[in-house]
Amino acid sequence: MSFLESIKTCFGKYATFSGRARRSEYWWFVLLNLLISIIPIINMIWGLIVLIPSIAVCIRRLHDTGRSGWWLLLALIPVVNLVLIYFYICDSQPGANQYGENPKGL
Repeated sequence: MSFLESIKTCFGKYATFSGRARRSEYWWFVLLNLLISIIPIINMIWGLIVLIPSIAVCIRRLHDTGRSGWWLLLALIPVVNLVLIYFYICDSQPGANQYGENPKGL
């Protein structure tokens, strides 16, 4: 998935918490957020705009690895939230899982 496809998908699924998200979709969206956060003037406004899509893509990414979206609550615990980064780096669960078909189409 390209950078622009990822951004379109994340905003197209603004508040869609079901389904699965590929690694590339998640990481391109994270990169966009990091790049925009460099600019202090729009950082706060951008943060409010992408709050819901960010949570949604995180949950869809966890679904892609076969985990419940409730794992996102680990982000509230210092140091333990590093487990989430591991989950986000993991490859997609092959085939269909309880959250839907593999977005890679394999």
